[in-house]
Amino acid sequence: MAEKSDPGKTQGTSHAQSVEQYLVKDPERFALNMARVIEQAGKAASAWMEPREKGEIRDHAAEPMADMVKTFSKLTEYWLSDPKRALEAQTRLFAGYMSIWANAVTRASALPGSEDIEDAVKPERGDKRFQDPDWGRNAFFDFLKQLYLLTSRWAADLVEQADGLDEHTRHKANFYVKQISNAISPSNFVLTNPELLRETVASDGENLVRGMKMLAEDIAAGRGDLKLRQADYSGFEIGRNVAVSPGKVIGRSDVAEIIQYAAASDTVLKRPLLICPPWINKFYILDLNPQKSFIRWAVEQGYTVFVISWINPDQRHGAKNWEAYIREGLQYGLDMVEKATGEREVNAIGYCVGGTLLAAALALLAQEGDERIRSATFFTTQVDFTHAGDLKVFVDEDQVSAVERSMSTKGYLDGTKMATAFNMLRSSDLIWPYVVNNYMRGKDPMPFDLLYWNADSTRMAAANHSFYLRNCYLENNLSQGRMELAGRTVSLADVTIPVYNLAAREDHIAPARSVFIGSRFFGGKVEYVMAGSGHIAGVINPPHLNKYQYWTGGKPAGLFEDWLEKAAERPGSWWPHWQKWIESQDKARVAARVPGVHMKTFGEAPGSYVRVRV
Repeated sequence: MAEKSDPGKTQGTSHAQSVEQYLVKDPERFALNMARVIEQAGKAASAWMEPREKGEIRDHAAEPMADMVKTFSKLTEYWLSDPKRALEAQTRLFAGYMSIWANAVTRASALPGSEDIEDAVKPERGDKRFQDPDWGRNAFFDFLKQLYLLTSRWAADLVEQADGLDEHTRHKANFYVKQISNAISPSNFVLTNPELLRETVASDGENLVRGMKMLAEDIAAGRGDLKLRQADYSGFEIGRNVAVSPGKVIGRSDVAEIIQYAAASDTVLKRPLLICPPWINKFYILDLNPQKSFIRWAVEQGYTVFVISWINPDQRHGAKNWEAYIREGLQYGLDMVEKATGEREVNAIGYCVGGTLLAAALALLAQEGDERIRSATFFTTQVDFTHAGDLKVFVDEDQVSAVERSMSTKGYLDGTKMATAFNMLRSSDLIWPYVVNNYMRGKDPMPFDLLYWNADSTRMAAANHSFYLRNCYLENNLSQGRMELAGRTVSLADVTIPVYNLAAREDHIAPARSVFIGSRFFGGKVEYVMAGSGHIAGVINPPHLNKYQYWTGGKPAGLFEDWLEKAAERPGSWWPHWQKWIESQDKARVAARVPGVHMKTFGEAPGSYVRVRV
């Protein structure tokens, strides 16, 4: 006769097996590895301390910390100003804790049906931090997860429900709460993450030894600051397998190299194409590899493509302001295009801050009578900063003044500072997964060309960066007709050439709404198009991949939400739509041009400026 199974015994065996996987099997080896972890931690601390002891680094951590404290003080003042309101908020949190505790006690009792109890709070859909099964089936880790989720959401609600906060303070409070919530997640620590704990036990701590060694290496690579590795960079090299479109450097100034790319067709559009990329990061986001390259695609469609490759500035460039970048970058590029092709009429593209510079330059050149640019395309570009993206969190008078003080000694802002700021905008994707993978699991990240580019950070020339922060983010002078360049007060209303204004729906740097509002300040006709995805993927979307979508509609006027409701959604890449728009301006073609004919050249593309690393 078959023996009946004992549910209690089966559950007990399962529980024992569950506990077993979290127990150290070789205490002696584990202790030895913990000693090695401490040794590597000492090397990491030394790499951090050495440049500070030598005076090579001055920490300004107190300034952002002070801003966070000041922001939270305003939030706290609202909640504590009314005892009843504060008590209600605390009661909501306490009630949530009690619900989680009651569920945990019931589940721990192992009574029939206890395993079917629903969590009081669940992760958001798509949250990758809590995918391991033990976050749900192990009572301890499930309790930690729910406690964290409840507390972080409660804190976020405190910000949203705080009436009377000005918009900038609310924006900053939201940002700081999100940063703290992301940082304290139990998924980030060995003892509170079931997957990390199992790996640590299974390897007797070898993962932590490898991770601490990588941490020391990354602090040393950042010369005293943590340079978080997001990919295996060893497999990439500029000019070998990234930025490989053929061409020549046909011009070089103090701030820019001008690259002309080789034709890929017998005939080309008569009007050359000049691209003004951002100097925050490097231009080869437009030429990552042959499959993703906008530059190569444009060449294949019959464009004679020229690109401005900005200098990675050092102390010599501290006084280079926007006028210098216009004269020695954009206008110098126009001169080189004319010299190389004989053409005075040019189509121009500006990407992100490169687009903001292009817009300001167009307003200045309109006053000066330079009409060589006959159409302008803007990729995820803001010209009005009323509803700017999350970078606005870092911009108010106190913070801008702090950045200016930091830049004053060297003449530039360190590239790692900007890289960290951009990573913080998406810390749940660009910081903490790599902290866990690299320093807790001790695993090398995978090779990825986009993250190689993202880590190839650039410095910011002091005068340039100060002008940008103050005139755009802080004072919004460009759209309001108050920006002063070359002794003139410039106005976007003077920009009457056709404009193609591309936004990206999920862009957190140049929000689609902000780009839409900026359209109304130009003096000519604007074609507003919104791509799917974000600041990079929305732009770099080759047609052959057939990814995402884009929206087109009528004139960008009225409310953005109304425009979007009426807009037509179209599948795939916006690139062919843009090409038709360009050809509607002028589709005349001429024989293909050869880079560098009858003029001095400075080597092969992608040039030397792009290879300078910080």
